[in-house]
Amino acid sequence: MKTMLKIIGILVSIALLAGGYFVFMHLPTKVDAKMNAVSPRADYSISNDALQLHDQLRVADLHADTLLWKRDPAKRHTFGQTDLPRFRQGGVVVQVFSTVTFVPAGQNEQSNAAKGDLIRQLAMAQGWPPSTWFSIYERAAHQARGLKRLESDNFIIAYTKTDLIEGLKAREVQDDMLIGILATEGAHPLEGKLNNIDRLYDHGFRLIGLQHFFDNKLGGSLHGAEKGGLTPFGKQAVERMVGKGMMIDVAHSSIKVVEDVLKLTDAPLIVSHTGILSLCDHPARNIPDRLMQQIADGGGLIGIGYWEMAVCDTSPDGIADMLIHGANQFGVDHIALGSDFDGSIKAEFDTSQLALLTNALMRKGMNEADIAKVMGENLIAYLSRNLPD
Repeated sequence: MKTMLKIIGILVSIALLAGGYFVFMHLPTKVDAKMNAVSPRADYSISNDALQLHDQLRVADLHADTLLWKRDPAKRHTFGQTDLPRFRQGGVVVQVFSTVTFVPAGQNEQSNAAKGDLIRQLAMAQGWPPSTWFSIYERAAHQARGLKRLESDNFIIAYTKTDLIEGLKAREVQDDMLIGILATEGAHPLEGKLNNIDRLYDHGFRLIGLQHFFDNKLGGSLHGAEKGGLTPFGKQAVERMVGKGMMIDVAHSSIKVVEDVLKLTDAPLIVSHTGILSLCDHPARNIPDRLMQQIADGGGLIGIGYWEMAVCDTSPDGIADMLIHGANQFGVDHIALGSDFDGSIKAEFDTSQLALLTNALMRKGMNEADIAKVMGENLIAYLSRNLPD
């Protein structure tokens, strides 16, 4: 009997080890591939004129969640929507890398409480350090360190205006040069502590999203339970971020938070990944046009996303329609790309295929100078003005 129990114990241990190996080695990849699928609805073609124009563009994108996933961004992959080789193939010169640090259980567009912690589960499954399992701040720091490890002779992180300028100069003679900017998807990594702003800054964060899918200590989310305005802590945090030269992103923020931030500061704001309500009537995801107009009037930037709740039509033509609509509504100088690639969206193309947008914009009559602006020059100009000295 003792021998039989010992054998059963050994078999159970082997099964647990095998299960753990499967979870660590295979499950994250399967989740990644499912959550960040690329499913074209048609065989898209690109004209020679569009290809020639796209090759001349400096493409820039305001939002990708590449750092969340286990795959090595330095290598090309057959799943997911981004990696450094595919950014380069798509003509990307500047990419904002966002860090996702907390996702509530049952996440939806309408109303979420800060309950459950899906990122903890993902962190454990992907083998992140134990410090990240119980600290939202450490999750942001971990992803920042991951981006830092990618720096090389053809990938730099821009922390200052000078870094950006030098990277752009290098791009003139080195066509595979890629410049990264580090951002947060929500400011909950502060964990209620103002000094964590300084710590995040020291890690390289230069763009701070205030909210994600739930109300946090700074204020309400567009998808939160209360959807309130800035809290007293939120006001202090925004003032301190602006004082350090950090850029403020109000994507996912409640209407009241956006209104409060516009009253609190004249710093030019970003809506990093969104759609425009007057063309895509999803008020649970797109804030009113009147707020978009105020952001544009203040020198801000609106990044157009590629998923259904943002643009309604996720084809290249549909996204081009949204870019053109934004340019007509708020001025072409205030519209940019904000893909939300690798943000658990279903896309019809990946970042290597961005020439599809250039092609669609050309066919729909946007002139080449304006195409260059919305495809990247607007974001490059914004960063040139608003990164710290």
